[in-house]
Amino acid sequence: MDSKHRIVVGLSGGVDSSVAAWLLKRAGHEVVGVFMKNWEEDDGDGYCTSRQDLVDAASVADVIGIELEAVNFAAQYRDRVFAQFLHEYRAGRTPNPDVLCNSEIKFKAFVDHAKALGGERIATGHYARLAVGERGVELRKGADASKDQTYFLHRLSQAQLDGTMFPVGGLAKREVRAIAREQGIPTYAKKDSTGICFIGERPFREFLSRYLPTEPGPIETAAGDTVGRHQGLAYYTLGQRQGLGVGGTRGAATAPWFVAAKDRSRNALIVVQGHDDPRLYADVVETGAMHWIAGAGPRGRRFAAKTRYRMADAHCTLEALAPGRWRVRFDTPQWAPTPGQYLVLYDGETCLGGAVDARSGSRRRGNRVGARAPCRAGARRGGLTARDRARELASDALASWRQAIPAATSCYQENRPHVIRWIRRALMIERCTTFDSTPRCGGNRQAIPGVSRATSDRQRVS
Repeated sequence: MDSKHRIVVGLSGGVDSSVAAWLLKRAGHEVVGVFMKNWEEDDGDGYCTSRQDLVDAASVADVIGIELEAVNFAAQYRDRVFAQFLHEYRAGRTPNPDVLCNSEIKFKAFVDHAKALGGERIATGHYARLAVGERGVELRKGADASKDQTYFLHRLSQAQLDGTMFPVGGLAKREVRAIAREQGIPTYAKKDSTGICFIGERPFREFLSRYLPTEPGPIETAAGDTVGRHQGLAYYTLGQRQGLGVGGTRGAATAPWFVAAKDRSRNALIVVQGHDDPRLYADVVETGAMHWIAGAGPRGRRFAAKTRYRMADAHCTLEALAPGRWRVRFDTPQWAPTPGQYLVLYDGETCLGGAVDARSGSRRRGNRVGARAPCRAGARRGGLTARDRARELASDALASWRQAIPAATSCYQENRPHVIRWIRRALMIERCTTFDSTPRCGGNRQAIPGVSRATSDRQRVS
């Protein structure tokens, strides 16, 4: 870039933004550093690092030779990011506030402040690259694939990207640290920040309990057995392993437990054993309105997508269901897609945009735990009639039964109560599909061998 600009750099106190500022200064630009304070509460409890981060940012500015201003965006953060964060958790979803922080604070409130300072452009230490293509400014992955941050930037618009620079986007992390060390930048060895900024290293459940009430309930297996108690569905996310408080059960496998579903109607947390349990996988994700970085959707239907930041891109097909509703079908099942998280689409190295995961797992590699099949034959749920959905669940239940029976006779005897329970549930679902007009299974149901009528009325697939 030949022309020189007045550039306002978001100086966080970390090594990436430090080197970004140094690179711009070396290139001859007039650089001004701004430290953003986005959280005011708990500054003195040892978990929030903003005070030390400001000290580090000031040290960096002094070494580089630039001005530094500290700006308080806590009010904007609370209104635009944290309020939505709590709303999503109350609704049983798992949000990602870092995405909103970028679109609402770092590339909106910060941009407005930079303009007030006379800034012509802004710059940050994100690992991403920009290029001009046929459809405007394109957001491309950082050169260091292990540090690429386009997932968190996918909600930016053309206007936001047009005046932005990512100086370290073409470098590897080790190169960034090497530059910092060579130039005497004091943050060269500083540990990367992880997690949500306003939570820090504080236990997540402890923090969330300040704002959301605890609502204890049962922790159940996919078979319906209670194996523990949870403190509130909001405190758990799909795929979670740590902090469940579920130990081993007699006669069961010793594999670790994972959260597979939340049954909000019964306030039950459903868990399964083993990272590769089929109930943790889904090949279909439905979303709400899609944000397109180019302003409009691309041509074609075949792309790549990821449902979590650290997951690899996976080939998929994009389908429009209705205005503001999309369905993404993955070629291979994805591990624990989670409502509330973001599904981000890519075309090679270019980030296209994304949307919030509104409903995951409409087609799982195994039985879908925590779901109840409606018995009205003509009613549709997720694109399937109740009859088709019930048959699908019955097939899944029988598959789970076969999976649970070991070859050894002794193991079979130990699992016999669970086997019988699964068979009964499968039979009840198949029986349910024979009624064309009865809204619930209790009306004209015939007796199922080995199951009393009173028991049948209680037992439904969960």
